Amino acid sequence: MLPKPTHRASLALPDEQTARRLVDALTEIFFEGETAIAAFERPAGRWEVTAHFADAPDQALMRELVANAAGDDLAKTIAFDTVEAKDWVKASLEDLVPVPAGRFVVHGQHDRTRVPPNKLGIEIEAALAFGTGHHGTTRGCLLLLDHVLKTHHPRRVLDLGTGTGVLAIAAAKALHGAVLASDIDPPSVNVARENAELNETGHLVTMIRATGFSAPQFSEHGPFDLVLANILANPLRQLAGPMARHLAPSARVILSGLLTHQAPSVIAAYRARGLVPLRHLRIEGWSSLLLRSVK
Repeated sequence: MLPKPTHRASLALPDEQTARRLVDALTEIFFEGETAIAAFERPAGRWEVTAHFADAPDQALMRELVANAAGDDLAKTIAFDTVEAKDWVKASLEDLVPVPAGRFVVHGQHDRTRVPPNKLGIEIEAALAFGTGHHGTTRGCLLLLDHVLKTHHPRRVLDLGTGTGVLAIAAAKALHGAVLASDIDPPSVNVARENAELNETGHLVTMIRATGFSAPQFSEHGPFDLVLANILANPLRQLAGPMARHLAPSARVILSGLLTHQAPSVIAAYRARGLVPLRHLRIEGWSSLLLRSVK
C-alpha cells in the first residue's frame, strides 16, 4: 500500500534570522512526528521554510504563526498544497541521476548498475533530496575530498553536520578507515547510520548526535587530520575556534554550505585561528573551501 499524501506549507523569507525565528515558532507549536519542518538557504540571501504534515494543517493557525514570527505581509504569501506519494517517488527517481565527483559517484538504488567499476559508489535513498550529492555544496565537498586524498592519507577524520552521511561514507570507503560523524538532528543521525550500513561502512563510521564540539567523542577520536563540515555560514564562523582546538598539525579542513558572497567572512574567521585557504570551488552559487592548519 502506498503511503498517504502529505500536506505542505511553504514560504519564502528575506533572511536567515526571520527563517530561524519562524522555524522556532513552528517547532514549539507542533509535536515531534506531527510535522517535518525544514529551512533552506537560497541564492541572493533568500530563505525558504517548508513544513510537511500528515494531515491537512489549520491554515488560519499557520498564517497566525507566520504573522507573529515574520509579519502580516509574509503571512499572506504562505502557500499550501498536497504532495502525492506516488508523484513524489516517481519524480525523485527521475531527477536523482548518478552524480560524479572525482572518484565518487552518488546514486540511488535504481542506478547501482550505472556506477563505473573504477569509481566508489555511494548509495543514498532517492527520496532524501538534500545531501544526495545533487546539491552544489555536497558535490563541492566530494571534489575537495578527492583532491585531498590524492596526496594525503588522514587517519582521524570527522564529518561535522553529516546529514545523510554522504561525506562520512565517502571518506570511509576511500580510506578504509574509521570516521566520526555528528549531527545536531536525531533523525539525521538515524538516516546517516542506515546509509552507512547500506554502503557497508557501518563498522567504520561512528554516528553521534551532538551540538558543535560538545560531545566527549570529539576529544576521544581527535585531534583530527581531516574535518568535513557542510553546514551553514554562521555556524561555520562560530565553530572556527572550537574546530581549531580539535585539529592535528597540518590538518585539512573542508567547509561548505555557504553562498559565494559569504566565503570571505568564513575564510577570515578561520585565518584568525591559524588556517590558510588552499582551494575555493564555486558550484551553482555555492562555495566549498579547502583550508590547512598552520599551527
